[in-house]
Amino acid sequence: MTVMMNTPPAPSSDSATARPSAAERHGVLDMPSLEYTDEVAREMAPLYAKVEKVIPPIEWPFFAPLIKAINELKVKRNAVILAHNYMTPEIYHGVADFVGDSLQLAREAAAADADIIVQAGVHFMAETAKLLNPDKTVLIPDTEAGCSLAESITAADVHRLRREYPGVPIVTYVNTSAAVKAECDICCTSANAVQVVESLGARKVLLVPDRFLAANVNNQTDVEVIPYQPGRCEVHERFTAEELNDYRAAHEGLKIIAHPECTPDVLKAADYAGSTSGMIKWVQDNAPEKVMMVTECSMSDNVAVENPGVDFIRPCNLCPYMKKISLGNILDSLVFMKHEVTVDPKIAGPARKAVERMVQLNI
Repeated sequence: MTVMMNTPPAPSSDSATARPSAAERHGVLDMPSLEYTDEVAREMAPLYAKVEKVIPPIEWPFFAPLIKAINELKVKRNAVILAHNYMTPEIYHGVADFVGDSLQLAREAAAADADIIVQAGVHFMAETAKLLNPDKTVLIPDTEAGCSLAESITAADVHRLRREYPGVPIVTYVNTSAAVKAECDICCTSANAVQVVESLGARKVLLVPDRFLAANVNNQTDVEVIPYQPGRCEVHERFTAEELNDYRAAHEGLKIIAHPECTPDVLKAADYAGSTSGMIKWVQDNAPEKVMMVTECSMSDNVAVENPGVDFIRPCNLCPYMKKISLGNILDSLVFMKHEVTVDPKIAGPARKAVERMVQLNI
């Protein structure tokens, strides 16, 4: 990911032709008041009534002014906020314009009618938004919001795989950098990985970088799916089948739904396995008395708000990268126009094709 910081460029002979920063193009705004007044409390009361079961009352006086300020700044900037399902509830329910998994956010980014896109998620998501919106300004509130899975593979690794498996198409999970996407044939998400693999009409396919997603896709198709062994998600790999069995023993009638980035043993022990969007739909359709979502734990809070009749048992594995995003740095991104995400044009073209091929499958 390339991030354009908002410090002025050093003087040079060609500084007049340098691309202006986001702050220079859009201007810096005054920081709004963040005082929790009676007026703010009244205005934000309906939102708090919605999220009070997942946001403690002691935290709300801090969150409410930030939410109000961000929503007002979005109007001034003609900005939208894309928020992944793993964002905390005050972001997900308070300031997001579009929420969802990687596939949903990729589609919303492509259709966004705004000058500015703020990605409340990690860097590969911001890059994807930029790939699909090359003429819009894309901001990520924290430059350290990375992804261990995305960092497990490089463009050089893909080149090596091409040499080791000549003629075998390479599908890349969206959880990769733009440089990796540019070297692959098509992207996929956990929601559509099986369909993308089968769409290529090949006997065997490489699926990078998540080894467990590849193993789980391999169990659902006749196509031979070759995994990239080093790749795995540090959140999902920590769950074990034994842990799930212990939760079942402790909670009678518990239904367990798991993300495909978990190990195959975990998926076998679950009642349902699917993407974050699939997991949400499963809860909505089945309305279980008790459910455990085996994924990043903020997602349970967000889904609980929309399903008040369901008791959510929460195994809490947090993603340290997703948690870099906060209301405070979202506010700063809109006030100071930081941090802008750009992609090298030589990389952007082929990377965009890989993403667009996935989106155009409409699956």
